[in-house]
Amino acid sequence: MHITLVDDSIPFDGYTASARPLGGAEKAFAALPGALSRRGHSVAVFNRCRWSMFIEGAQWETFEGRKPLTTDVLIALRKPPLLEFVRQARKRVLWHTSPGRFLDRKPTRRLLDDHRPLVLLCSQAQATDWQARGLAVGLLPPALKSDFLNPAQVEEAGPPRAIVTSHPAHGLDWLVDLWVDRIHPAVPQAELHIHSTGLANAAQGNGIEPELEPLALKVFAAKAQNVVVERPQGDHLMAQAFQQAAVHLYPGHPDDATAFTLMESQACGIPAVLRPLGAAPERVADGRSAYVAPDTDAFANLTTTLLGNADLRRSLGAEARALYAGRTWDAAALRLEAMIA
Repeated sequence: MHITLVDDSIPFDGYTASARPLGGAEKAFAALPGALSRRGHSVAVFNRCRWSMFIEGAQWETFEGRKPLTTDVLIALRKPPLLEFVRQARKRVLWHTSPGRFLDRKPTRRLLDDHRPLVLLCSQAQATDWQARGLAVGLLPPALKSDFLNPAQVEEAGPPRAIVTSHPAHGLDWLVDLWVDRIHPAVPQAELHIHSTGLANAAQGNGIEPELEPLALKVFAAKAQNVVVERPQGDHLMAQAFQQAAVHLYPGHPDDATAFTLMESQACGIPAVLRPLGAAPERVADGRSAYVAPDTDAFANLTTTLLGNADLRRSLGAEARALYAGRTWDAAALRLEAMIA
């Protein structure tokens, strides 16, 4: 088949995630073309890449490049108007990475009804607040790159370290309070490492979004409680950062429809403590690879337990790694192939 993928967001390509941090949806979009090409398909990618290039068997073109007139399958990432990027397509797919209810917006629903695409979801959570109403729906949980599935072995770093990778607006304020008030007093040697580009920029005096200023001040004030701000890195270095951690703390958010970084840390063999919000509970095996904490007390107690018990961390970590064994993009491409055949 000839498969065309299109995205209209930020500049990136199939190599970007190796060099710098990239959002989960963008990483998924960048990884799938090569996997489809290895399945024998002819693959073209159109996005905001800086120039044309050939990556892992797929041809990447700039968004303003010459559009194909026809394709067997058109896969549009996130934006429903991109379903019209190619005039003639045997099958159209909308790869949706946001909350399901966003699909019920009137302009979106109109496009979906006109083109009748396969709506490709990343999690069951996306389906809970959306009625497909006759549209075809497929579930394709994101896969992982070898950086996370087969990371170079790195030992935990010094004192037990908790890592958080969530967007600052997704419960970080709550988590910092919990760390200062409950977790740090119980394990005073432990550290909380917050990976955030925005907070890292603020720490260097480069400013921050006004709505995040109170959070930044709170985070910087918690330095005495071993709260450390780190700048996110490309996949290889982030895999190392996960492996140096004792536990991944994932406060979550009801609108988190993907929980990409939670998958990455689990694949690296790092246990997690998370709240039952959004897609996060789907990404773990509760009680075996991670703990889904039902309330604030449980979150604090479970985190404290994991930070103080290396044997328990190793046990849960082994289960986490096993949970994601084989979750490659080649396997995801095979699954998608069955949906679009």
